[in-house]
Amino acid sequence: MKKISLRTIQSYKDKQEKFSCLALYDAPMARMAERCEIPLILVGDSLGMTVLGFDSTVPVTMDHMLYHIEAVRRGNDLSLIVGDLPFMSYATTDLAVKNATAVMQAGAHLVKLEGGSWLCDSVRRLTDSGIPVCAHLGLTPQSVNKFGGFRVQGRDEQDAKKILEDAVALEEHGAALLVIECVPAALAKQISERLSIPVIGIGAGGDCDGQILVINDIIGLTESPPKFAKNFLAEVKDIPAALTLYASQVREGNFPTIEHTFS
Repeated sequence: MKKISLRTIQSYKDKQEKFSCLALYDAPMARMAERCEIPLILVGDSLGMTVLGFDSTVPVTMDHMLYHIEAVRRGNDLSLIVGDLPFMSYATTDLAVKNATAVMQAGAHLVKLEGGSWLCDSVRRLTDSGIPVCAHLGLTPQSVNKFGGFRVQGRDEQDAKKILEDAVALEEHGAALLVIECVPAALAKQISERLSIPVIGIGAGGDCDGQILVINDIIGLTESPPKFAKNFLAEVKDIPAALTLYASQVREGNFPTIEHTFS
Protein backbone atom coordinates (compact mmCIF):
# COMPACT_ATOMS: atom_id res chain seq x y z
CA MET A 1 0.00 0.00 0.00
CA LYS A 2 1.25 3.44 -0.94
CA LYS A 3 0.75 6.35 1.45
CA ILE A 4 -2.93 7.26 1.56
CA SER A 5 -4.07 10.88 1.31
CA LEU A 6 -7.44 12.58 1.21
CA ARG A 7 -7.05 12.68 -2.54
CA THR A 8 -6.70 8.88 -2.54
CA ILE A 9 -9.93 8.46 -0.57
CA GLN A 10 -11.73 10.89 -2.86
CA SER A 11 -10.50 8.94 -5.87
CA TYR A 12 -12.18 5.80 -4.51
CA LYS A 13 -15.47 7.68 -4.52
CA ASP A 14 -14.88 9.11 -7.97
CA LYS A 15 -14.06 5.66 -9.40
CA GLN A 16 -16.88 3.99 -7.42
CA GLU A 17 -14.44 1.72 -5.60
CA LYS A 18 -15.55 0.58 -2.13
CA PHE A 19 -13.00 1.04 0.65
CA SER A 20 -12.59 -0.12 4.24
CA CYS A 21 -11.99 1.85 7.41
CA LEU A 22 -11.12 0.59 10.87
CA ALA A 23 -11.50 2.16 14.32
CA LEU A 24 -8.55 1.17 16.52
CA TYR A 25 -6.54 2.59 19.39
CA ASP A 26 -2.95 1.30 19.71
CA ALA A 27 0.32 0.96 17.82
CA PRO A 28 0.36 -2.84 17.29
CA MET A 29 -3.11 -2.88 15.74
CA ALA A 30 -2.27 0.23 13.71
CA ARG A 31 0.81 -1.53 12.33
CA MET A 32 -1.24 -4.61 11.52
CA ALA A 33 -3.88 -2.50 9.73
CA GLU A 34 -1.15 -0.96 7.60
CA ARG A 35 0.19 -4.40 6.64
CA CYS A 36 -3.35 -5.49 5.76
CA GLU A 37 -3.76 -2.40 3.55
CA ILE A 38 -6.59 -0.69 5.44
CA PRO A 39 -6.55 2.79 3.88
CA LEU A 40 -8.37 4.75 6.59
CA ILE A 41 -7.96 4.53 10.37
CA LEU A 42 -10.22 6.22 12.92
CA VAL A 43 -8.94 6.80 16.43
CA GLY A 44 -12.43 7.11 17.79
CA ASP A 45 -13.77 8.18 21.15
CA SER A 46 -15.37 4.74 21.08
CA LEU A 47 -12.19 3.88 23.00
CA GLY A 48 -14.16 4.98 26.05
CA MET A 49 -16.28 1.85 25.74
CA THR A 50 -13.88 -0.54 24.00
CA VAL A 51 -10.71 0.20 25.98
CA LEU A 52 -11.47 2.28 29.08
CA GLY A 53 -14.62 0.55 30.35
CA PHE A 54 -17.02 3.52 30.24
CA ASP A 55 -20.67 2.96 29.34
CA SER A 56 -20.61 5.70 26.68
CA THR A 57 -18.20 8.00 24.89
CA VAL A 58 -19.19 11.01 27.02
CA PRO A 59 -16.43 10.62 29.69
CA VAL A 60 -13.63 10.56 27.10
CA THR A 61 -11.27 13.53 27.40
CA MET A 62 -8.80 15.26 25.13
CA ASP A 63 -5.97 13.66 27.10
CA HIS A 64 -7.39 10.21 26.33
CA MET A 65 -7.68 11.04 22.65
CA LEU A 66 -4.22 12.52 22.28
CA TYR A 67 -2.60 9.55 24.04
CA HIS A 68 -4.20 7.05 21.67
CA ILE A 69 -3.75 9.15 18.51
CA GLU A 70 -0.04 9.41 19.25
CA ALA A 71 0.17 5.64 19.75
CA VAL A 72 -1.65 4.87 16.50
CA ARG A 73 0.47 7.33 14.54
CA ARG A 74 3.66 5.68 15.83
CA GLY A 75 2.39 2.35 14.52
CA ASN A 76 1.18 3.41 11.08
CA ASP A 77 2.92 5.51 8.43
CA LEU A 78 0.72 4.85 5.41
CA SER A 79 -2.98 4.93 6.33
CA LEU A 80 -4.97 8.16 6.58
CA ILE A 81 -5.68 8.76 10.27
CA VAL A 82 -8.82 10.48 11.54
CA GLY A 83 -8.91 11.64 15.16
CA ASP A 84 -12.13 12.24 17.08
CA LEU A 85 -12.80 15.41 18.99
CA PRO A 86 -14.45 14.21 22.23
CA PHE A 87 -17.61 15.38 23.96
CA MET A 88 -17.88 19.18 24.37
CA SER A 89 -14.37 19.78 23.03
CA TYR A 90 -15.82 21.68 20.03
CA ALA A 91 -18.84 23.38 21.60
CA THR A 92 -17.62 26.71 20.19
CA THR A 93 -15.61 27.49 17.08
CA ASP A 94 -12.65 28.68 19.15
CA LEU A 95 -12.67 25.46 21.17
CA ALA A 96 -12.88 23.45 17.96
CA VAL A 97 -9.83 25.21 16.53
CA LYS A 98 -7.81 24.79 19.73
CA ASN A 99 -8.58 21.10 20.20
CA ALA A 100 -8.42 20.20 16.52
CA THR A 101 -4.95 21.72 16.41
CA ALA A 102 -3.89 19.43 19.27
CA VAL A 103 -5.36 16.37 17.54
CA MET A 104 -3.51 17.19 14.31
CA GLN A 105 -0.25 17.80 16.16
CA ALA A 106 -0.66 14.41 17.85
CA GLY A 107 -0.57 12.76 14.43
CA ALA A 108 -4.05 12.78 12.89
CA HIS A 109 -4.59 13.88 9.30
CA LEU A 110 -8.25 14.88 9.82
CA VAL A 111 -10.51 15.57 12.76
CA LYS A 112 -14.01 14.17 13.21
CA LEU A 113 -16.93 16.12 14.69
CA GLU A 114 -20.37 14.79 15.57
CA GLY A 115 -23.35 16.96 14.71
CA GLY A 116 -25.36 18.68 12.04
CA SER A 117 -25.63 22.12 10.49
CA TRP A 118 -24.87 23.87 13.81
CA LEU A 119 -21.26 22.84 13.12
CA CYS A 120 -21.04 24.53 9.73
CA ASP A 121 -19.19 27.63 10.95
CA SER A 122 -16.64 25.49 12.79
CA VAL A 123 -16.18 23.20 9.78
CA ARG A 124 -15.54 26.22 7.56
CA ARG A 125 -13.11 27.76 10.06
CA LEU A 126 -11.17 24.53 10.47
CA THR A 127 -11.05 23.86 6.75
CA ASP A 128 -9.89 27.40 6.00
CA SER A 129 -7.18 26.92 8.64
CA GLY A 130 -5.83 23.80 6.94
CA ILE A 131 -7.51 21.22 9.17
CA PRO A 132 -9.59 18.74 7.11
CA VAL A 133 -12.87 17.66 8.70
CA CYS A 134 -14.78 14.40 8.74
CA ALA A 135 -18.40 15.04 9.74
CA HIS A 136 -20.54 12.45 11.57
CA LEU A 137 -24.33 12.19 11.28
CA GLY A 138 -27.09 9.75 12.21
CA LEU A 139 -26.50 8.06 15.53
CA THR A 140 -23.90 10.35 17.07
CA PRO A 141 -22.80 8.52 20.24
CA GLN A 142 -21.87 11.68 22.15
CA SER A 143 -25.60 12.53 22.04
CA VAL A 144 -26.69 9.19 23.52
CA ASN A 145 -28.33 10.93 26.49
CA LYS A 146 -30.34 13.15 24.16
CA PHE A 147 -31.42 10.18 22.03
CA GLY A 148 -32.34 8.06 25.05
CA GLY A 149 -29.98 5.27 24.08
CA PHE A 150 -28.19 3.87 21.05
CA ARG A 151 -31.10 4.04 18.61
CA VAL A 152 -31.41 4.01 14.82
CA GLN A 153 -31.88 7.53 13.46
CA GLY A 154 -33.71 8.86 10.38
CA ARG A 155 -36.56 6.37 10.28
CA ASP A 156 -39.31 8.97 10.00
CA GLU A 157 -39.59 11.37 7.09
CA GLN A 158 -38.81 14.53 9.05
CA ASP A 159 -35.66 13.13 10.68
CA ALA A 160 -34.44 11.67 7.39
CA LYS A 161 -34.92 15.01 5.67
CA LYS A 162 -32.96 16.79 8.42
CA ILE A 163 -30.05 14.34 8.20
CA LEU A 164 -29.88 14.77 4.42
CA GLU A 165 -30.03 18.57 4.72
CA ASP A 166 -27.28 18.52 7.35
CA ALA A 167 -25.11 16.34 5.14
CA VAL A 168 -25.44 18.74 2.22
CA ALA A 169 -24.75 21.77 4.43
CA LEU A 170 -21.64 20.21 5.97
CA GLU A 171 -20.24 19.37 2.55
CA GLU A 172 -20.96 22.90 1.34
CA HIS A 173 -19.01 24.29 4.30
CA GLY A 174 -15.96 22.20 3.57
CA ALA A 175 -16.32 18.75 5.16
CA ALA A 176 -14.02 16.34 3.33
CA LEU A 177 -15.60 13.08 4.54
CA LEU A 178 -18.85 12.01 6.16
CA VAL A 179 -19.47 9.13 8.54
CA ILE A 180 -23.11 8.14 8.80
CA GLU A 181 -24.10 5.74 11.57
CA CYS A 182 -27.17 3.58 12.21
CA VAL A 183 -29.60 4.96 9.66
CA PRO A 184 -31.86 3.12 7.22
CA ALA A 185 -30.02 1.85 4.16
CA ALA A 186 -32.28 3.79 1.79
CA LEU A 187 -31.40 7.09 3.47
CA ALA A 188 -27.68 6.30 3.43
CA LYS A 189 -27.90 5.48 -0.28
CA GLN A 190 -29.62 8.79 -0.96
CA ILE A 191 -26.96 10.72 0.94
CA SER A 192 -24.09 8.86 -0.73
CA GLU A 193 -25.52 9.60 -4.17
CA ARG A 194 -26.23 13.25 -3.33
CA LEU A 195 -22.80 14.14 -1.94
CA SER A 196 -19.60 14.43 -3.94
CA ILE A 197 -17.44 13.65 -0.87
CA PRO A 198 -16.93 10.06 0.32
CA VAL A 199 -19.63 8.74 2.66
CA ILE A 200 -18.55 6.06 5.13
CA GLY A 201 -21.22 3.90 6.70
CA ILE A 202 -21.51 1.97 9.93
CA GLY A 203 -24.86 0.29 10.23
CA ALA A 204 -25.94 2.23 7.16
CA GLY A 205 -26.12 -0.43 4.44
CA GLY A 206 -23.92 -1.38 1.54
CA ASP A 207 -24.47 1.62 -0.73
CA CYS A 208 -22.10 3.92 1.14
CA ASP A 209 -18.73 4.59 -0.48
CA GLY A 210 -16.84 3.04 2.44
CA GLN A 211 -17.50 0.98 5.55
CA ILE A 212 -16.10 1.32 9.05
CA LEU A 213 -16.08 -1.13 11.93
CA VAL A 214 -14.46 -1.15 15.36
CA ILE A 215 -11.53 -3.55 15.76
CA ASN A 216 -13.17 -5.18 18.81
CA ASP A 217 -16.18 -6.18 16.71
CA ILE A 218 -14.04 -7.59 13.89
CA ILE A 219 -12.02 -9.86 16.19
CA GLY A 220 -14.84 -10.95 18.49
CA LEU A 221 -14.03 -8.95 21.63
CA THR A 222 -17.50 -7.40 21.94
CA GLU A 223 -19.74 -9.35 24.30
CA SER A 224 -23.01 -8.15 22.77
CA PRO A 225 -22.12 -6.94 19.27
CA PRO A 226 -24.48 -4.56 17.47
CA LYS A 227 -26.54 -5.72 14.50
CA PHE A 228 -24.21 -4.07 12.00
CA ALA A 229 -21.05 -5.80 13.31
CA LYS A 230 -19.40 -9.00 12.13
CA ASN A 231 -16.78 -11.21 13.78
CA PHE A 232 -14.43 -11.84 10.86
CA LEU A 233 -11.96 -13.69 13.06
CA ALA A 234 -14.48 -16.52 13.42
CA GLU A 235 -13.95 -17.38 9.75
CA VAL A 236 -10.14 -17.36 9.62
CA LYS A 237 -7.09 -18.36 11.64
CA ASP A 238 -5.65 -15.08 12.92
CA ILE A 239 -6.16 -11.31 13.24
CA PRO A 240 -4.27 -10.29 10.06
CA ALA A 241 -6.42 -12.72 8.08
CA ALA A 242 -9.55 -11.26 9.69
CA LEU A 243 -8.58 -7.70 8.73
CA THR A 244 -7.71 -8.80 5.20
CA LEU A 245 -11.04 -10.61 4.89
CA TYR A 246 -12.91 -7.53 6.13
CA ALA A 247 -11.14 -5.27 3.63
CA SER A 248 -11.76 -7.66 0.73
CA GLN A 249 -15.44 -8.19 1.56
CA VAL A 250 -16.00 -4.43 1.70
CA ARG A 251 -14.09 -3.87 -1.53
CA GLU A 252 -16.04 -6.60 -3.32
CA GLY A 253 -19.42 -5.45 -1.97
CA ASN A 254 -19.96 -8.58 0.13
CA PHE A 255 -20.16 -6.70 3.42
CA PRO A 256 -22.43 -5.46 4.84
CA THR A 257 -25.27 -7.83 3.97
CA ILE A 258 -28.97 -7.41 4.68
CA GLU A 259 -28.50 -8.97 8.13
CA HIS A 260 -26.21 -6.07 9.10
CA THR A 261 -28.58 -3.40 7.74
CA PHE A 262 -31.42 -1.31 9.15
CA SER A 263 -34.59 -0.45 7.24
